[in-house]
Amino acid sequence: MALSTPASDAHPHEVAVLALDGVVAFELSTPSRIFESAHERGTAPHYRVRTCSLDGGPVQTSTDFKVLIDHGPELLAQADTVIVPASFELGPVFAEGRLPAQLELALAHVRPGTRMVSICTGSFVLAAAGLLDGRRATTHWRYTEQFRRLFPQVLLDPDVLFTDDGEVLTSGGVAAGIDLCLHMVRRDLGSAVANHVARRCVVAPWREGGQAQYVDMVVPEVGTSGTAPARAHALRHLEDNLTLGLLAERCGMSVRTFTRRFREETGQSPVQWLLVQRVHRARRLLEEGELTVDRIAHQVGFGSAAGLRQHMHSVLGVSPTAYRRTFRAVG
Repeated sequence: MALSTPASDAHPHEVAVLALDGVVAFELSTPSRIFESAHERGTAPHYRVRTCSLDGGPVQTSTDFKVLIDHGPELLAQADTVIVPASFELGPVFAEGRLPAQLELALAHVRPGTRMVSICTGSFVLAAAGLLDGRRATTHWRYTEQFRRLFPQVLLDPDVLFTDDGEVLTSGGVAAGIDLCLHMVRRDLGSAVANHVARRCVVAPWREGGQAQYVDMVVPEVGTSGTAPARAHALRHLEDNLTLGLLAERCGMSVRTFTRRFREETGQSPVQWLLVQRVHRARRLLEEGELTVDRIAHQVGFGSAAGLRQHMHSVLGVSPTAYRRTFRAVG
């Protein structure tokens, strides 16, 4: 949805940010910081960003301070875009997938055709309101299982930084809200303006990959029963040619029985599991060492830099070089 009014108009695109109790202060401030950077001093603003609460009163943030709010839910009726940032106190929304009465009444002010946006767990509110049914959406990767359980009718994609389904947009966790707001500026006003905003805010105009690259992949405990001996052997010898026959033999099983038992115990096929473990090992080597991409590829069993690039992109949505550049200094 493009801006409803031209940039030269005296009436800028109205953005309403709905602050709920427990709102994450960083995400509450993200829309105003991005959208209000989209015009030069002395020129007419493209956007006007205002904040409202369910009753027009103060809102307790997720930390040790409250914010004073000048507007109540009636502001939503004036908005061209409504943004719901994350909150840690969503109550029945997060527990049952149900809107409390006051929140339902507030959202009833929103006009048909208004662009609806969520940041992080704000997607739970949009989903509980039925706005994400049958649509592609995302949320913070930590809450994907909870989201799927409550809203199976939503086409959840936990790996991406944000989704754009026309009039409904969602973002992943925390800083992904910046990516989404920049995307809306790019969609509304073009890449030149969005890039200018990114430079002004000292952030990347476009981040490679998605949320998957930020998930800390935990390797499950391996024991001495079932298919655990095969998993333990594989983790010690990721550089080897680990065939199904070899792994099944480690457990004294036929390939068919091994494959069935493996899926029952891990939720993945042996091939899928092995791919993820090799990518996980490659991540650690890229973060912590000086080995070349080609050498890392051989050490984790992908054989070549091209193979590593292909599999890292399929799992994380990012290349080895981009991953190393992003995470080398993170710790």
